[in-house]
Amino acid sequence: MIRLFVALAAAAFGLALGAPAAHAGAPVYTVKACPANWPAQTARVVECGTLTVDETRGDPNTRRIDIAVATVKSSDPWHDASGRTLPPVVVFHGGPGGALVQGVGRRLAFYAANPDRAGSLAAVDQDWIYFDQRGGGLDNPSMDCPGAQLTDAGPPSKEDADKLIACMKGWADAGVNLSQYNAAVIAADVADLKTAMKLDRIDLFGGSYGPRIEAAVITHAPQGVRAVVMDSPWPPEGNWAVHTPEQVSTAVKIILAKCAAQTDCNARHPDLQTRFEANARLWLAGPQTWTNGPGKDGKSYTVEDLASFLMDTTYSGSGVRSLPSDLEKIIAGDLSPVAGAAESRTYYTEGQHMAHLCKEELPFESKERLAAGAAGDPVAEVSVPSLSRLFDVCATVDVGPADPVENAPVHTTIPTLFIAAEIDPGCPPPLTRKAAEGYKGSQVMIVTNATHGVTGGSPCAARAARDFLRDPTRPVDQSCLPAAGTPLVFTE
Repeated sequence: MIRLFVALAAAAFGLALGAPAAHAGAPVYTVKACPANWPAQTARVVECGTLTVDETRGDPNTRRIDIAVATVKSSDPWHDASGRTLPPVVVFHGGPGGALVQGVGRRLAFYAANPDRAGSLAAVDQDWIYFDQRGGGLDNPSMDCPGAQLTDAGPPSKEDADKLIACMKGWADAGVNLSQYNAAVIAADVADLKTAMKLDRIDLFGGSYGPRIEAAVITHAPQGVRAVVMDSPWPPEGNWAVHTPEQVSTAVKIILAKCAAQTDCNARHPDLQTRFEANARLWLAGPQTWTNGPGKDGKSYTVEDLASFLMDTTYSGSGVRSLPSDLEKIIAGDLSPVAGAAESRTYYTEGQHMAHLCKEELPFESKERLAAGAAGDPVAEVSVPSLSRLFDVCATVDVGPADPVENAPVHTTIPTLFIAAEIDPGCPPPLTRKAAEGYKGSQVMIVTNATHGVTGGSPCAARAARDFLRDPTRPVDQSCLPAAGTPLVFTE
């Protein structure tokens, strides 16, 4: 199986990389046609292009790599108090291993069909520059690992971990310098983007892992950065694996406590926290079989499958609302919620994802601390096996030594707005509040009942982000946010 995978992957690597371009040193931005499948109307408002840079800066023999860029032009440029137009917003995707450029066409088509949603953060006031961080999306190379499943809870099986190891080796054998695909190097790409596009000032906007890259820009290349918005932020000092099981468990507790506080929900799901903890112990003891419900097929699922379900569900706005009823199904032997989560677990560009984690996250953590933190909490312990495999993969990947600055809190005077969700297993509010201490004059919004990716689901938070970018010196309006204690509406 692995041998076949390596052979197929090697062919894919050859097609993706092509012949390395001649070394040129200076960054070059080239305007290109946008993808042909984008809606026709996007051609009037979008400029697509490619940023070409050295893979390894300072190496005269390095290959050149291409980074996909799409700039959405402002429809109604905003002028500040001095009459100056606002700088463009450089947008950072999450992951690591996400992408942005391919989705720009769909985003604009959605806003065209839903004009009521277009007024918050849709390139109205200022240009928005989307780019795929090196190693992913429409870039060359784009380090995908076909067939390897990977979620925020880690590789679901040893086979998946082995596929990731083979994939990373394949990219290295194809000439990719894996030490050059991380937040610090992307910060240099942003500086090169500014140079090549002749930008004297920029704003930054990122979500999830995007703020981790924003933090690197602030640390390594802050020149010209005017203002920063961080949605559901992941700070450099956070632990990717260590404490994540406890954060997932805390998210479950918050959701179930909200159910228990409501008479009707509590009557439907009495003592659910205790009953699910008992069920989690069964999963920790061995695979569970789908024995109940209309879709029962007798298939067995592992504790890693349950971990993927819990992580994905507590990230999701619809998932948190159905969690009580889903847990009731699972306890009763109807494993359809777990089966649904297991259907698609390949949403990352896995090579890019692992290059980041192995360079700037896991070197500062350990399997021992991961297990120790979760010990005694069965809901937390569910996530330990799959997260542990991340360390196994990184033990085989040569990404060079870790720089301690990549695990240190950021200190800056650049105006920054932090927006965090009350319910977030990956980027919880305590991490946001602590990180904000190093950002002098920063503003923090914690949105009640919200989940990961706040501005996409909260018009109030989106307006606050837009107002902040218009004038980062003024306090944002938080009066439109739901009050603390507002009941969460559950679905059955």
